[in-house]
Amino acid sequence: MPLHIATFECDVTPPDEHPLCGGWITPVRGVDDPLKALGVVLLGGAKPVVLCAVDWTGLRNEAFRVWRAALAEAAHTTPEHVSLHCVHPHNAPFADLEAQKLIAAAKAPVSLDLKYYGECVKKSVEALKASLVKALKFTHIGTGAAEVKEVASNRRVLGDDGKVKFTRTSATKDKTARDAPEGLIDPTLRTLSFWDGETALAALHFYACHPMSYYGDGRVSADFCGLARQKRRDETKVFQVYFNGCGGNVTAGKYNDGSKENRPVLRDRIHAGMVAAWKVTKKAEAKGFEWRFEAVKFPARKEVSFGAEESKKALEDVKATAAKRNNAAYQLAWLKRIDTPIEVNCLDFGGKVLNLFLPGEAFVEYQLAALKMRGDVVVNVAAYGDDGPGYIPTAKAYLEGGYEPTVALSGPGSEEILLAAMRKLLNAKK
Repeated sequence: MPLHIATFECDVTPPDEHPLCGGWITPVRGVDDPLKALGVVLLGGAKPVVLCAVDWTGLRNEAFRVWRAALAEAAHTTPEHVSLHCVHPHNAPFADLEAQKLIAAAKAPVSLDLKYYGECVKKSVEALKASLVKALKFTHIGTGAAEVKEVASNRRVLGDDGKVKFTRTSATKDKTARDAPEGLIDPTLRTLSFWDGETALAALHFYACHPMSYYGDGRVSADFCGLARQKRRDETKVFQVYFNGCGGNVTAGKYNDGSKENRPVLRDRIHAGMVAAWKVTKKAEAKGFEWRFEAVKFPARKEVSFGAEESKKALEDVKATAAKRNNAAYQLAWLKRIDTPIEVNCLDFGGKVLNLFLPGEAFVEYQLAALKMRGDVVVNVAAYGDDGPGYIPTAKAYLEGGYEPTVALSGPGSEEILLAAMRKLLNAKK
């Protein structure tokens, strides 16, 4: 059966005064650049496959599943054949439907405008449907990779005692923190492209780093990764999608002090990686693709502070900050859906090019593990799918301390569960 690809996009920019990053920071005061939902539909396999990335901070629990189901219906496929992700800029919406309902009931500061969310889902569905009649045949896929220099750095800087000494946030002003070594990262940007003969139809990019240069000023932006994606599209006229890899513990902090002048600098470094990956792209005939998925259930945190009783107290505390109250609502929403599985997905082109799609803010160790599991083939990794659990640290990280384990909603046992699913999907030897 001939293989076809459809590309779709829509605007998902929030209106004035809409909460940003879940209501934890200044709401919308203006728009520096628009937010988009960008995706492709692959046709010609057993069922259509949808790959979509949204310029939002995150989609959690029902917000993720409702949007995914809507795209699936539009593409005439099943929800498990849709991989929906967020790019993760912070001057952008953060969506959890159940959490917002809890927030409204507690009269806490709004996290998400449900009507606006619904409109965005509808627009993406309409865009996807319209794209299907314009689907183009693809005969080849391309793969390329290049190092991105002076962007990513691990934000968990450990001391001699093996504990986190300091956290290197996206914008790090402290010189000592910035002078520390890069730490564990994956410096490589990888590109998967689709071709009809010599004509490029679409490019999907994968790179692991929190994509924030600065935020909190109410100015909506897809930030430097989204801007690099747009710059690349403007110059090539080829449809571009950016997927954030396992950047849960990776930021630009070593190379970014938060100055506004540095955003275009970081943009151009990501863009340079995209250009370099394109130049070394190797094409291969596309004879078909296989889609595999594995359902996983992550354990809840055992600490009392993450339990329902303490979370309810925090949510209902009118004296608490919006961030604390809304985060408590996210915890309650996660506990409510804890038995609803999360799907981990793999798009396989002939066993030679494997594309792994993961949930949450997975640590870079998971990406590096995937690359090691199948060092014999091309492996691209995206994270920031269903963000119900939030951060997915390694089991060791919970003992090291630092920021992420203080807000990660799933327990240390998640590492073993996720790695097992990855091995199965990648057909890796144990």
